[in-house]
Amino acid sequence: MARLRPRHPVRWLIGGAVALVVLVVGGTWLYIHVIEGPAPAKLSLQSGSSASASPAAAPTAAAAAATDVAGQWRVASGSVVGYRVQEVLAGQNNTAVGRTSDISGSMTISGTTVSAASFTVQMATVHSDQSQRDAQFDGRIMDTASYPTGKLTLSGPINLGGVPSDGVIRSYQATASLTLHGHTKTVAFALQAERTGTGIEVSGSIPIVFADYGIENPSFGGFVTTQDHGLLEFLVKFSRS
Repeated sequence: MARLRPRHPVRWLIGGAVALVVLVVGGTWLYIHVIEGPAPAKLSLQSGSSASASPAAAPTAAAAAATDVAGQWRVASGSVVGYRVQEVLAGQNNTAVGRTSDISGSMTISGTTVSAASFTVQMATVHSDQSQRDAQFDGRIMDTASYPTGKLTLSGPINLGGVPSDGVIRSYQATASLTLHGHTKTVAFALQAERTGTGIEVSGSIPIVFADYGIENPSFGGFVTTQDHGLLEFLVKFSRS
């Protein structure tokens, strides 16, 4: 009579655990890289969108460059602001992006100097591609019920220099007061601006260290871990008030 080989429950348990890890990691990789796809591109100006005028149109472009930009400008439709944070999801690198178009504000240009600007964002309207991430953002991370808005106010003038033609992108440095989660800090950052046929567009990003604003680390339950910092991205379009 054949003898039955002894079973090894420990081996079965280890093998099952390994298989489970492979399944989770493999499934997460498949979700991030195949199903979900790459994160949205960084917010930026569309370079050269109206700078490819023919030589015959050069006088018109020069005349447009001389147009006075002084006055009041308001945030127009098509403006977007949001966050970009690097995270590790079950061992897989991922980029978390959340955005909103619920932005209000204005900008004042005196001569060729931006003398004042202020913008407000409704934080509960910032959404990503994951409802679970949004629930964490609205709740324990940003507590949007207690701190419903984020605000950026220019704290120093920006000299625009010579007024460029439509479609020409210029880079500038700005200093502002940024309020998030009930905390206000002074931030310095680079931005790009472009005149268009209908207004002005401004784009840039501001590095954010979460602890500076009393924001809890977004990491969740050991399954999702994030860096202790991220980027606040913006693309703001202005039209005449």
